[in-house]
Amino acid sequence: MTRYARNGDVQLAYEDLGGAGGEPLLLVMGLGTSRFWWPNGLVEELVRRDFHVVAYDQRDAGQSTHLPDAPGGSPFAALMRRSAPAYSAEDQTDDAVAVLDAMGWGRAHLFGHSLGGAIVQRVAVRHPGRVRTVTTSGAVPGDAKGLRLLRYVRLARTMAFTRLRHPDTPEGNLAMAVAVARLLASPSQELGVWDVREFVEREAEHGLRSFRDPRAESRQVGAKWNGGPLARITAPTLVLHGEDDPLLRVAAARDIAAAVPGARLRIVPGVGHFLARDAWPVYAAELRALADRAADGELARG
Repeated sequence: MTRYARNGDVQLAYEDLGGAGGEPLLLVMGLGTSRFWWPNGLVEELVRRDFHVVAYDQRDAGQSTHLPDAPGGSPFAALMRRSAPAYSAEDQTDDAVAVLDAMGWGRAHLFGHSLGGAIVQRVAVRHPGRVRTVTTSGAVPGDAKGLRLLRYVRLARTMAFTRLRHPDTPEGNLAMAVAVARLLASPSQELGVWDVREFVEREAEHGLRSFRDPRAESRQVGAKWNGGPLARITAPTLVLHGEDDPLLRVAAARDIAAAVPGARLRIVPGVGHFLARDAWPVYAAELRALADRAADGELARG
């Protein structure tokens, strides 16, 4: 059931995915996608490991508030723009905290994928008292700006997204999702309709379809961060990255881990940028181990 949190004039759609009574875990998905792109199988793995899982739609995605159009070009061009077209990256972090408030969670574990990974890093810098642990997956350093970001992005694959053309019909939306998944997957992964059908069908039930609003994506990725370096993160941090990620270079993960004091780095063989089923138990086990280490550390300090 969709619920709504509020940050100023922005409404944020979120959903309780199960595990009540477990440790609070907030999921933050990536650019241009809704919360429905978190695979059910991964959520089930997390719930099985005693997490209470909640996911939300970022502003300009899913059922959350979409901001008025800003002038602007492609998401790639937005990365290079000096000024934010509609809102700041700090606003995005405050959105996550608004969802925590709506759930009545004083502190929570955060797990972000792709752009969501950058956002959870920034939440840990801006709102350290609200964060138990931070896990990023397939993300760039949250404090990277402008040309520095280009060293992490595989430009040929990025440009391939701009060439996708599918009709805005149920069949076209499914074909679009398959094409996106294949661009994000490891070369060793054979993805098809069965890997994305659940996402597309859940979105269709709510009148949604991802990857159809490049202006909104430009606003999301163009939000500028001025909140300080990753070295300020004090929460236990895990950095996950697929060894075969065709979109973002492994150097991004290495740089996050180097910047965050005490961060653990796990490069996962055979995994790309798409959260395919082979990665689900691995990622869930890593999050559980991180949460356990954090709890042990808190007991030791107490």
